[in-house]
Amino acid sequence: MKEIICPHCKKAFKVDEAGFADIVKQVRDHQFENDLSEGMQIAEREKEHAVELTKSHLKNLLQKHLVKKDQEISELRSQNEQQLAKLVSLKEAEIAEMKSKIEKAEVETKLTVTEATKLIEKERDDLMNQLKAKETETQLLEKSLQEKFTEQLKSKDDIIKMKDDEIAYRKDMKLKLSTKMIGETLEQHCEVEFNKLRATAF
Repeated sequence: MKEIICPHCKKAFKVDEAGFADIVKQVRDHQFENDLSEGMQIAEREKEHAVELTKSHLKNLLQKHLVKKDQEISELRSQNEQQLAKLVSLKEAEIAEMKSKIEKAEVETKLTVTEATKLIEKERDDLMNQLKAKETETQLLEKSLQEKFTEQLKSKDDIIKMKDDEIAYRKDMKLKLSTKMIGETLEQHCEVEFNKLRATAF
C-alpha cells in the first residue's frame, strides 16, 4: 500500500499498488500528452520556421535564377537584336543592289527600246519619203500624160475642125462655083503663075 497526499485538500490516503500504478499511468499519460502537445507545437513552429526558411531560400534562389534568366534573356535579346540588325542591314543591301540592277536593266531596256524605235522611225520616215517621192513622180507622170493626151486630143480636135472647115468650105465652094467661075478662077491662077515665072524668065 502506498500513501498519497491530495494536492488540493492536503489529506493523505492510501492506495494499493494497482491504483498507484493507475494514477502514475494517468499522470504519465497526461504528462505525455502535455509533452506531446508541447512537442507538437514546437515541431509545428520549427516546421513553420523551416518552411519560412525554405521559402526564403527558394525565393532567394528563384530571385537569383530570375536575375540570371533576365540577364540571359537580355543577352539573347541583345544578340538577337544585333543579328536582326545585321540581317536587316544585309537584306537592305541586297534590296538596294537588286533595285540598282533593276534600274540599270530598265535604263538598258529603255535605251534598247529607244534605239529600236529610232531605227524603226528612220525606216518609216525613209519609206514615207520614198512613198511621197513615188506619189509625186506618179502625179507628175499622170499630169504629163494627161497634158500630152490633152494636147494630142486638142491637136486632133484642131485637125478635125480644120478638115471639117475645109470640107465645109469645099462644099460651099462647090455649091457656089459654077463652070464659069471655075474658068475665071483658073484664068486668074494661070495669070498669077505666069507673072511669077515671067520675072525670073526674062
